[in-house]
Amino acid sequence: MLQALTEAGIAPDLVVGTSIGAVNGAVMAAHPGLPGVERLTRLWDELAASEVLDGALIGRLSTLLRTRTHLHSLRPLRAILERHLPGTFAELEVPFQCVAASVERAGPRWFSDGPLVPAILASSAVPGLFPPVEIDGEHHMDGGLVHSIPVGRALELGATEVYVLHVGRIENPLRKPRNPVEVALAAFEIGRRHRFVEEIERLPESVTAHVLPADAEGLAFNDLRQLRYRDRRRIGSAIERARTATGRYLAGVGQGG
Repeated sequence: MLQALTEAGIAPDLVVGTSIGAVNGAVMAAHPGLPGVERLTRLWDELAASEVLDGALIGRLSTLLRTRTHLHSLRPLRAILERHLPGTFAELEVPFQCVAASVERAGPRWFSDGPLVPAILASSAVPGLFPPVEIDGEHHMDGGLVHSIPVGRALELGATEVYVLHVGRIENPLRKPRNPVEVALAAFEIGRRHRFVEEIERLPESVTAHVLPADAEGLAFNDLRQLRYRDRRRIGSAIERARTATGRYLAGVGQGG
């Protein structure tokens, strides 16, 4: 999506991210334009080849038994982010904010200043995969728990044209679950989507929102491929499909479509 936007000459004045969008958004805020796209591609190649989500089953189970809360350490991800990002929000080229879910307050915490990497780690601390991240005496989990797609925050900060870069599926409708797995997936999708749907429906007429297509083929909510979070083979093809689909969308917008 970012590559297609860059190729179309669209550059952000503000970046707002949550969960893995905090990682992607911070890189683009630090390196706007094509340099950011190239660096982000290298970062994902590095993530795919690293031990961030790797390790034998026995190793992951050992981590879970030792910690009782998660399968993976955050140390490898922290090291990669520190190589690709500046130390603080103030050093970014474009204003950037990310959100995490505060465990103690059961609510969102937005980060816009201070150390950058800890905030991103907090925003992307997927429950069960990574440990909660402690910042200022509070523990934080994945920002998607409180703001899966933070359009409302962008509006609060003055945005009048918003490009939504999501992780797929939200353009595909849900359907009645047919088995226990689909019940769980549908419940997750409803929780993930409802606030975003409400915010999109309440957009003032003065605001334009573009919900970019993540994948020309699409991923249904019950597609079990979405659970294969360690499948490295999907990264390159997913990037290319999203670039193609988004490029087509932006061409249509440019032609009044």
